[in-house]
Amino acid sequence: MTAASWGYSEELGAPLFRATAGDRLQITVDNELPTSTSVHWHGIRLANAADGVPGVTQTPIEAGQSFTYEFTAPDPGTYFFHPHSGVQIDRGLYAPLIIDDPAEPGGYDAEWIVVLDDWTDGVGTSPDDILASFAAQNGTVTTGMNHGTMGGMGHGSMNSPLGDAGDVDYPYYLVNGRVPAAPATFSGKPGQRVRIRFVNAAADTIFRIALGGHVLTVTHADGFPVKPTEARSLFIAMGERYDVTVTLADGVFPLVARPEGKNGTGWAVVTTGSGTPPTPGILVSELDTPLDSRQLSATDAALLPARDPDSTLDLQLNGQMEPYAWGLNGQVFGQDTPLAVTQGQRLRLRMTNMTMMSHPMHIHGHTWGLPGNGGLRKDTVLVLPMQTVEADLQADNPGQWMLHCHNIYHAEIGMMTSLKYA
Repeated sequence: MTAASWGYSEELGAPLFRATAGDRLQITVDNELPTSTSVHWHGIRLANAADGVPGVTQTPIEAGQSFTYEFTAPDPGTYFFHPHSGVQIDRGLYAPLIIDDPAEPGGYDAEWIVVLDDWTDGVGTSPDDILASFAAQNGTVTTGMNHGTMGGMGHGSMNSPLGDAGDVDYPYYLVNGRVPAAPATFSGKPGQRVRIRFVNAAADTIFRIALGGHVLTVTHADGFPVKPTEARSLFIAMGERYDVTVTLADGVFPLVARPEGKNGTGWAVVTTGSGTPPTPGILVSELDTPLDSRQLSATDAALLPARDPDSTLDLQLNGQMEPYAWGLNGQVFGQDTPLAVTQGQRLRLRMTNMTMMSHPMHIHGHTWGLPGNGGLRKDTVLVLPMQTVEADLQADNPGQWMLHCHNIYHAEIGMMTSLKYA
């Protein structure tokens, strides 16, 4: 099967950009698409002018035009880049961005970058048509605790600890741009210690990820180090990144990305020796006990400097599947009131999910410290149904910064606001 789509290169999920913490990056984007676009450097604490949000930090890059982004990447870690224009991320427009730590002690023999995605463009309903069908419902954002119906073009299972985990059932789930019938293959040797950098570039899908026959050690979340924590598998929401290390066993093993609450499987193969290739799509037992970010805590070096909040703001996550509508504090983006903070303040954001769906909330230009989570540093936080998450932010990077759900359909329908200070 052949599908026509868009991309940053001939290879899906490429090119890989790599730099060292503190480097100044200059990247020119030549837009050869038939429409306008932009590039957002997800997770990087960069200058506001380079954040890549049309109508907020820049004018759109129109078809046939170019735009040069210049920024310093201050923090080492696993990041990625994608458009902040409509639902273009649900095509092939994403790729990893690795910022290396010059003081990294290493301690591993090899590195693998694993990018997860959900795919419909060219083989199913187009992302633009999916968005149009949701928007046509013209729903009003429900406030208060919403125990309403599930449904839509696809939906997560209420048997999931995440509640309703996604809106769209995709024809394919990809690992490094490949379907299970023609999987990506990672090769190593028994006993090698491998660092795996996981990136969830999907538009609407939370994955459980596991390497059959192995235990993973989580070392970083959204680029920042965590106290090493063993996991048989882990949840990774849209926009999240996790680094793990694993000591390879001898044989042939499945690397499985199970879409939460959906049918299908993302799939790759790890080969270290002889053995029978596993059956594509098989679900390994490790998937039954996933870890999520609530079991992680920051290392001392990753903590925000200790400080009481100067201000606390409440943010309600509102909406429902039928009729389709999503917003924050009862409003959709464009009708919302931006969050207020003063430069130099420590802001505590109290995010309460009033819906039956999990929402990965992403902040631009900053990272949160989660005081209820051992100070864990993240820029994308999965807020479960009826859960409240407190997130501290140091207002040290002035500008107008987006805060939104990283389910792209929720964001485009209106689950987005901004944090603005000078």
